[in-house]
Amino acid sequence: MEIGDVISVEDVLLDLRPESKTRLLKDLARHAGGRLDLPAADVVSAVSARERLGSTGLGQGVAIPHARVPGLRKSFCAFARLAEPCPFEAVDDQDVDLVAMLLLPEGSPQEQLNVLAKIARLLRDPAALAQLRSVRDATAVHRLLVAGCPPSGETAQVRALSGFSGS
Repeated sequence: MEIGDVISVEDVLLDLRPESKTRLLKDLARHAGGRLDLPAADVVSAVSARERLGSTGLGQGVAIPHARVPGLRKSFCAFARLAEPCPFEAVDDQDVDLVAMLLLPEGSPQEQLNVLAKIARLLRDPAALAQLRSVRDATAVHRLLVAGCPPSGETAQVRALSGFSGS
């Protein structure tokens, strides 16, 4: 399973302005619930329960809240780039501005868990983070998420792909 299998351009949310981690999770759960025809309360409950086990704030301004959600039939990801960093209890105590919320069906096979690893690997790459923070629109962010981040020598190709001109 690839990142492109779980996220669409409609699930890339830019310039969110949550005042807290709780509000951010509720906003993402409301978006996911609407897209998946699931009660937002079920989504936020599952994600919040996972967060109580330990923050999914990875550091470097990144969080990947994730959970298995009852009634979910297909894995789903929503990606948010915040207008201003938000407190998230991350491991490095820094606020987050990039958030990928991944929802998995209950009893999902290992293949579906691999997408979590792929998202985490991408969002630990400093070059990918810089690009995700600098591209202009949801389509460009989606392209970067789906394509992943190339080795540093291929940055110009990613800029061309994403529509980022550097100015």
